[in-house]
Amino acid sequence: MLFVVALVIIGLAIWYTNRLVQEVAQQEREQVELWAQAIQRKAKLVNYTSKLFQDLQNEELKRVKLWSEATKSLISSPDISLALKVVEANTKIPIVRINEDSTISGHRNIYGYIEYRSDTISGEEKEQIDAFNDSLVQANLKEMIALGNRIDVNYYGDSYNYLYYKDSRLFTELKNTFHDLQESFISEIVSDAANTPVLYVNANTSEIIASGNIDQNILENPSKVDALINEMKGENEPILVDLGNDEQHVIYYQDSNLLNRLKTYPFVMLIVVGLFVLIGYWLFSISRKSEQNQVWVGMSKETAHQLGTPLSSLLGWIEVLRSLEIPDSMVDEMEKDVKRLEIITDRFSKIGAKPNLIEDDVAEVVEGMVTYLKNRSSSKVKFSVTRSDEPMMAAINAPLFGWVIENLCKNAVDAMDGNGSIDVAMQSEQGKVIIDVSDTGKGIPPSKRKAVFEPGYTSKKRGWGLGLSLAKRIIEQYHGGRIFVSHSEVGKGTTFRIILSS
Repeated sequence: MLFVVALVIIGLAIWYTNRLVQEVAQQEREQVELWAQAIQRKAKLVNYTSKLFQDLQNEELKRVKLWSEATKSLISSPDISLALKVVEANTKIPIVRINEDSTISGHRNIYGYIEYRSDTISGEEKEQIDAFNDSLVQANLKEMIALGNRIDVNYYGDSYNYLYYKDSRLFTELKNTFHDLQESFISEIVSDAANTPVLYVNANTSEIIASGNIDQNILENPSKVDALINEMKGENEPILVDLGNDEQHVIYYQDSNLLNRLKTYPFVMLIVVGLFVLIGYWLFSISRKSEQNQVWVGMSKETAHQLGTPLSSLLGWIEVLRSLEIPDSMVDEMEKDVKRLEIITDRFSKIGAKPNLIEDDVAEVVEGMVTYLKNRSSSKVKFSVTRSDEPMMAAINAPLFGWVIENLCKNAVDAMDGNGSIDVAMQSEQGKVIIDVSDTGKGIPPSKRKAVFEPGYTSKKRGWGLGLSLAKRIIEQYHGGRIFVSHSEVGKGTTFRIILSS
């Protein structure tokens, strides 16, 4: 009943925990989906900004080309009014024009360039400003050359001018803003996921753009990254991020560590509760066995005490009978039984205390007990002893060990209803002494072979069911051996085996 109640408690606890896990998992899934939707909206914003940025860049390139054509027409066309308007309209795109000999022939919209009127400043100030402006133009030209932004202008025959340009200040600020937006987007992908492990990679997963809540050792190992991506694919559908210009990124994510721990919590709790139940049952068993031991010890000592007084009287009466000239054969048999009672009393007195073990010939002790029982059993019960000639030495307590053989043989007689055969076979093998006690009785069903050694178990109408329990205690606890049902067949008989270390 205690075990059933424990199972019910465990079952209810696991059911409630699983329900809690499912609710937390659903809430986390909704949060991730909400986060994913926000990421998609931000991705659309990034995509739109990227397209706008590309359009602006293309527009500025068109303006530079138009400006170069206008500059060319100023030289070759007699009607220069339109060309002048185009040239003057470029007030944003920085441009530096150089001749074929790499000398600067003109520039426009250089940020920081100082314009001045020569009649308003001194000659020294003019030299300083000119030096500053020259260095500024040279620096911008180097930057433009590094960018590779050049337009060749064929203004006459084989003569060329080269126009170098770079993005306007407005476009540069927009580009920086776009870069900040991308960085913010990637940062929010990592941070908004909270405890969710997340990977932000390019379309073919060859480059990790950003990551969050993932061990650095995994990120440094490509094979582990591939395995992690496959694992994430199995848990959640990846999120596709379209950045425009045929550029796509992918977001992979999986359940948070908290949710994973919650998933394993029921099993941890099952183990903990199971251990608690097992420890409780173990302590209960120890307490029960301790109580049984106390009962056995108390009963044994009381039995020995109760037998002591009449035994003393019987010994005195035997001496009286001898003095009355009673035939010695009768008195001798009575004396044997009294000595037998003394042995039984000695056995009971030893229960509960660790007996002294003495190296003895086990075969002689067994043969002596079988002989005693044979003389006091029905003639319908046939006893036989099989043994080798050499001594079978082992550390035993002869009175207690003889009691075990007596219990086995008496149980065998009862199982055969006083009619059958009992065979005791002894052998020495690999440092072990093996004793088999076989009968031709009713046999023991497989389901009862362990129960026969439990206190109180008996198949007889009378008896306390302590004989085999005491035998097991004597062999295993006092002698460090083993006793068990070696073979049994219902209707054919049973064999009990005792194994002692020699």
